[in-house]
Amino acid sequence: SLCLQWPYCCKRCSYCNFNTYVVPAVDEAAVRACLVREAHTLLRLSQVQRWVHGGVHGRCGAFQCPPAAPHPLPYSITSVFFGGGTPSLASPRTIAAVLEAVAEAAHLPTGAEVTLEANPSSTDTTRLVAFRAAGVNRLSIGVQSLDDAELRQLGREHTAAEAQRAVEAARGLFPGRTSIDLLFGLPGQSRDAWAQGLEAALGLCDDHISLYQLTLERGTALAAQVRGGALPEPPQDLLADMYQTARTVLVAAGFRHYEVSNFARKGALSNHNLSYWRADQYIGVGPGAHGRFVPRGEGSCSREARVQTLEPVAWMREVQSQGHGTRSRVVLSPLEKMEELLTLGLRMDEGVTHERWGHFSPQLSLQAVFGVPGEAQALQEQGWLLLDSRGLRCTWAGLAVLDSLLPDLLCQLQRQ
Repeated sequence: SLCLQWPYCCKRCSYCNFNTYVVPAVDEAAVRACLVREAHTLLRLSQVQRWVHGGVHGRCGAFQCPPAAPHPLPYSITSVFFGGGTPSLASPRTIAAVLEAVAEAAHLPTGAEVTLEANPSSTDTTRLVAFRAAGVNRLSIGVQSLDDAELRQLGREHTAAEAQRAVEAARGLFPGRTSIDLLFGLPGQSRDAWAQGLEAALGLCDDHISLYQLTLERGTALAAQVRGGALPEPPQDLLADMYQTARTVLVAAGFRHYEVSNFARKGALSNHNLSYWRADQYIGVGPGAHGRFVPRGEGSCSREARVQTLEPVAWMREVQSQGHGTRSRVVLSPLEKMEELLTLGLRMDEGVTHERWGHFSPQLSLQAVFGVPGEAQALQEQGWLLLDSRGLRCTWAGLAVLDSLLPDLLCQLQRQ
């Protein structure tokens, strides 16, 4: 998978601590050229076009290189995601140029999922038509709330009416492929207000919803207001009730709760995000982007965790001088890869399958690690966890408290 970061926004929301920048003007031609060049560089480095050796995609991301016998299927870019920042502020020309570069440098199959994150304030119908023509086939819209007072508290630019128009326009152009984001747990938000907002969202949404509990991040305006006493901090029990209410309502409406924060119906799961949770390889391009891939172009068979330079001007300078802006690269140990697989995989309702675990741990099975007396067995007995012929996964109750289960599971893994 390929994730491209557009780091610019029109303004910083009160809760945001992402790597975003508000600048008087953006030299889009320069940013576009750098995105294209870095994508070319990292795609060549990962050798996405190379013929597969052995029978499993991404096997080099496990412990060792597979045998040298060629397999008649090339590696492919399975999904592209434009994140940010606010990538809907970029011109459709930039999106098209990047996708053309990806198709030139690697195998980008027809119909591969191409998602654009968008804000309602930058998604009028004309722009959406142009984005679709550029190659975008899925939209993720940051609605966050359908209440004007809540939107003002969050520092969002759009109103509830503008959000509604944007989602309706997107659904007309990307039917079945329009996702909306919602936040809950805002300071002062009541259980009833959340339930009403959820019902309003159900009347508006397409077939995918992402629900995120608001985190009061250090250094944000909203966190400062709560810390200073201007706004109340939401009680933990209320946050838990809001989450459980949402799960119940959405499942009753036909949605599958396929990941801790994500719900889909009619099979409209996010393929790109699934690639993260399933520990597939992915390449990050753009300021602050993260990646996890094997740099086969350097003769390596080890998966690396990579982070690109955060600040856009410095990143562009590095891309222009050396072809990429990779600031950090760390070879992941076998244990680190298994920890990531466990931590991310258990976020899904499917959990970690035996097959996927075997790609990273051919010598030590799930059963050998978690089927013996220890923390995992206790969690199974308490009804939080399941280990069976399908693999290791959370129960319905366990999925809601995953963060509290992981320390025990990671301890057991580390001991093994």
